[in-house]
Amino acid sequence: MRVPLIALLVASTPATAQLRPTPAPGIAPVAKSAYMSTIALPAPAPGWSVAPPMSQTEWHQGDPADSIYKAARNALSREQYRTAADLFREVRSRYPRSAYVPDTYYYEAFALYRTGSNADLRQAASLLETQGRKYPRAATSGDARALQARIDATLAQKGDAAAAERVAETAAAAAVPRAAPAAMPAPLPPMGPMTAPPMAPLPPTVSRSSRTTRPPAAPRAPRAPRGDDCADEEDDVQVAALNGLMQMDAAKATPILQKVLARRDSGSACLRRKAVFLVAQQETAGAENILLNVARTDPDAEVRAQAVFWLSQVNSPTAVAALDSILRSSKDPELQEKALFALSQQDAPKATQALRAYAAQESAPEEMREKAVFWLGQRGDTSSIGFLRTLYGRTTNAELKERILFAVAQSDNATGQAWLLEVAQNPKESIEARKQALFWAAQNGASVASLSRIYGQLQDAELKEQLIFALGQSNDPAAVTKLLEIARTDPDKEMRKRAIFWLGQSNDPRAAQALESILTGTR
Repeated sequence: MRVPLIALLVASTPATAQLRPTPAPGIAPVAKSAYMSTIALPAPAPGWSVAPPMSQTEWHQGDPADSIYKAARNALSREQYRTAADLFREVRSRYPRSAYVPDTYYYEAFALYRTGSNADLRQAASLLETQGRKYPRAATSGDARALQARIDATLAQKGDAAAAERVAETAAAAAVPRAAPAAMPAPLPPMGPMTAPPMAPLPPTVSRSSRTTRPPAAPRAPRAPRGDDCADEEDDVQVAALNGLMQMDAAKATPILQKVLARRDSGSACLRRKAVFLVAQQETAGAENILLNVARTDPDAEVRAQAVFWLSQVNSPTAVAALDSILRSSKDPELQEKALFALSQQDAPKATQALRAYAAQESAPEEMREKAVFWLGQRGDTSSIGFLRTLYGRTTNAELKERILFAVAQSDNATGQAWLLEVAQNPKESIEARKQALFWAAQNGASVASLSRIYGQLQDAELKEQLIFALGQSNDPAAVTKLLEIARTDPDKEMRKRAIFWLGQSNDPRAAQALESILTGTR
């Protein structure tokens, strides 16, 4: 079962979808939009569907154009692009000496770009050219270059030959390594406690001291590849051109992207990260092979991780074999985690086999085995649940046993739910394992009738307390009936007290009557 990526990733702004390249059928659109919301890409990310909000430093108190400029920005935020363009133009015509004038060129161009007509696009390009000539140090000058590349890409798609030529030239430049910057003296290392490495976070655990079971946390799906540390104006311009070229002629763009990914010069890692995403948009064997090569050979860990992440959306025997190889041979835990997730998204039987083999591998890192177990549980089929049950019986690792119980509970598989009740009743299992099984069985819909039957068979006080807690969480009137029985007739005073406590949390009128009778000594 492929886990819906919308539950795993942050979805991006829907308003941008109409401006993005058509998603390749083999790449999940939700995954793609989630990634585009995290990285500055030429296909308009959320920051390009609406104007970025102004910071307090952009306001100029006492400026005569202040009210008009604010009205223009408000119109832009409300996506009233024609009104916004007119107001930005009015700032320049009425207050040519205003401190807002340099940026009005950019924002008017942005508004015209969003309207989308050929005439408006060409006017937007002219405004950006004027800003660059008259105000090269304007606060928005960097954004203006990226916007110009987007405008060229849009015009090129509409048949503008000159724009198409500029797009091709800018895209080709991305494949050429930049000149290395002048060497700077190495900074002194930080002193004192700052040099100590940060402590690794503790894994989720189950409290051994508490008498109430705390559920273990589910492993998080690997985050979408990040790009927030790659805010490079030149990269944005070049990737904008590459994206435009792909929409015009993917056959021409692919060789250039391969050259970009082959770069190893200092400073090209961020561009390569963005290029990986552009490659992933293509549903071709060539795109798959490029991603596989990047995942295996790129020197940058983040670039490799992004390639592995996008391979999760490529269902093919070659991808499965490569991901299995990465999982087993990589020494990078983050890359292994992404490989596990990618395999969990594959429908092929060999992907399931790879997950099972890794989960059963005693020499594998415990944390990674736990993640493999979790993703197997997410498949939810009876075969995977059967494998997890077998693994549970073979392993002596208490933590792994708890993760198997949790994974089975998350599967919503009827066979798995019945097995949880079997574990809860098995006296050969540890008390903690039985409490976990009982907790998860109750959380996932075990009937009050089955829980009530089990209560009479239990001998351990902790297990009885756990079951009373489970009954107290149920909205089924039959649960109140059982709690009333325990409160009135259980020979163990502590169990009666526990039942009375949970009856006190109930809105059932029978609970209030029972509590009153206990207080007054009546029946």
